Amino acid sequence: MASLIGTTIEFYDFYVYATAAVLVFPHLFFPTGNETTALLASFAVFGAAMVARPIGALFFGHFGDRKGRKATLVGALLTMGIATFLIGLLPTYAMIGWWAPLMLVILRLAQGFALGGEWSGAALVATENAPVGKRAWYGTFPQVGAPLGFIIANGLFLGLALALPSTDPTRPSEAFLEWAWRIPFLFSAVMVIVGLWVRLRLVESEVFTKVVKADRVEKLPLAAVFKSNWRELILGTFIMLATYVLFYLMTTFTLSYGRAATDAPLPGLGFTYNNFILMMIAGVVFFGIFTLASGPWADKHGRRKTLIIVTLFIIVFGFLFVPLLGAGFPGVMLFLIVGFSLMGMTFGPMGALLPELFPTSVRYTGSAFAYNVSSILGAAVAPFIAVWLWTVGGGSPFWVGIYLSIMGAITLVALALSRETKDLDLHR
Repeated sequence: MASLIGTTIEFYDFYVYATAAVLVFPHLFFPTGNETTALLASFAVFGAAMVARPIGALFFGHFGDRKGRKATLVGALLTMGIATFLIGLLPTYAMIGWWAPLMLVILRLAQGFALGGEWSGAALVATENAPVGKRAWYGTFPQVGAPLGFIIANGLFLGLALALPSTDPTRPSEAFLEWAWRIPFLFSAVMVIVGLWVRLRLVESEVFTKVVKADRVEKLPLAAVFKSNWRELILGTFIMLATYVLFYLMTTFTLSYGRAATDAPLPGLGFTYNNFILMMIAGVVFFGIFTLASGPWADKHGRRKTLIIVTLFIIVFGFLFVPLLGAGFPGVMLFLIVGFSLMGMTFGPMGALLPELFPTSVRYTGSAFAYNVSSILGAAVAPFIAVWLWTVGGGSPFWVGIYLSIMGAITLVALALSRETKDLDLHR
């Protein structure tokens, strides 16, 4: 539960920015006069956090492998919470010019730095304390923080949009842009206080405690993992690739495409923000359900087999973008349900698989580094590439779907080269 609450708060903070990157920041921080250029600039800052994530992974991974999981999780949560809260206090471009986007970039980098250390520590707390045969099931709980964080963040934005309706479907109301967008960021302070209360009550994992007692703590975990587990670092990075690309296409690009007017220079589906975000929240419910369902399945049938099957479905799903998104409301709803269900089935087992690739003495550093380097290759560039491919397709999402299928094929190769980790004994 501690890992679940912590990752929910961390992903809430991350999604608050992702939603604002589509809805608010192009108007307030990147007013170029061209909507597409402003959106791309906002997404570029969104992607900047992914570059900071491996740095956070190395920092928190080093101390997590040397000092323990608990202290690093508290530090990561505090860093994320403070950065998110401060974004809610930022002056806009109209107030201070280019200093505004510069400060936004700095705080966004801090968010990425914090999330780089959060996920792996939460996954280790869950899996290293799991009973025999239930490691993947326990590992899904930090993963469920992603859909829960999405629902809370976007539910809050939706509530504000409903309370302050806009007469222009292409942009929020003036009251929303003037002050209401800050509320979700400032609300992060309340959530962080709750998260800290939970995390300060955590006990250190038994597996790590045994390493300390045996005097097998690595002085330089990064050097050790690159020396002895470089193959696992590479495989883990590419095993996560399709998950990341699907994750950010379904949450960030889809929101832009769904809201874009059908007669815009870069046409989309023409849904209002309120209607489309409700559809997305309904889809994310399936994300949460299938994340939890993937754990028992991966415990029974193995992580590798489960992910190979799901990745094959992701590759096929990439070819269905045009027929589903072109089939009106039923097709779009089916697209969201299928996409988010696949997201749950691929994301859930990662909570167990990536930590299992590495020995205890370098597990935090290794799993965090693989997870977050993959964020650069997948998530940092995915929204940017998707908008470009959307432009290349003249408003059609065909090439965006092909991009997902290609990334899925790369992940499939990595899974084929990997080994099954279901029966590993973490205590050895």
